[in-house]
Amino acid sequence: MNAASGAKEGTRPPAILLMGPTASGKTALALRLAARFPLGIISVDSALVFTDMDIGTAKPDKETRARFPHRLIDLITPEEHYSAARFREEALAAMAEITAQGKTPLLVGGTMLYFKALTEGLADLPCADAATRVALAAEAQEKGWPALYAELARRDPKTAARLAPQDRQRIQRALEICRLSNKTMTELLAQKNGTLPPWRFLRIALLPSERAPLAERIARRFQAMLASGLIEEVEDLRRRYRLRPDLPSMRAVGYRQVWAWMEGEFGRDQLADKGIFATRQLAKRQITWLANTLTGEVFDCLDAGLIDRVTKRTAGFLRSG
Repeated sequence: MNAASGAKEGTRPPAILLMGPTASGKTALALRLAARFPLGIISVDSALVFTDMDIGTAKPDKETRARFPHRLIDLITPEEHYSAARFREEALAAMAEITAQGKTPLLVGGTMLYFKALTEGLADLPCADAATRVALAAEAQEKGWPALYAELARRDPKTAARLAPQDRQRIQRALEICRLSNKTMTELLAQKNGTLPPWRFLRIALLPSERAPLAERIARRFQAMLASGLIEEVEDLRRRYRLRPDLPSMRAVGYRQVWAWMEGEFGRDQLADKGIFATRQLAKRQITWLANTLTGEVFDCLDAGLIDRVTKRTAGFLRSG
């Protein structure tokens, strides 16, 4: 039984979810909150789980993490896979540990599927099937990925609507589920399994009041990553690990574009534009998830008074328990 098990509705321990798109200022805000309140930070980011992937993931540096430890960072190598199910299990364990220490869990990140898995449970999806994936890959080579995306739109329009037409990995997975189960991902995701977490949540959603300033932040940050050695980081990863472009680590935004440039898919003068565009598309999908799927108290991530507003709301939430 974890530290929060058995708590009655009115006495459930507190936990804070800090959600937002890339470049919305989540990390900076989380650090300010952790300096002000007794919090334990848990990362909710599918890229930060990989070791040696620091620049392209905007991973907090060692000095910051020494002062403010982050759980669920640097868990696996870039050769490995990490799932939403594993995240849920490890996040709940970390939350229980933090609560037992008399602190409040602060879960911060932009992987919206992980937040949804944590708070709502997981659907019983069929396991990956190699034969089905080979068949789908062959069809994609023959017909093109737009044709497979069109098939998904016919069979599962809700899932297709939240995926980018270029998101081959997720399109393949959604079609795989359709073919293996004769049900859509939308139908299966509605059938959640797992006990709901026994915490009371403050859900903070950082959303931009305007898209253009966030887009400019993204452009500046990606240029800074290149200047800080993102290309060299990917070169080092390719030397040290047995990597393929279809691995989740190398499909992460930024890494995918650097890999494609290294393989000669486009010129060096296009790399920044490709990376910035992909990151903006990621932010767009994250915003859509927050707006349509995950409930939360919305704060403008562009507001100059953001830190003060969220600090005040957090103080009130912690007092209310």
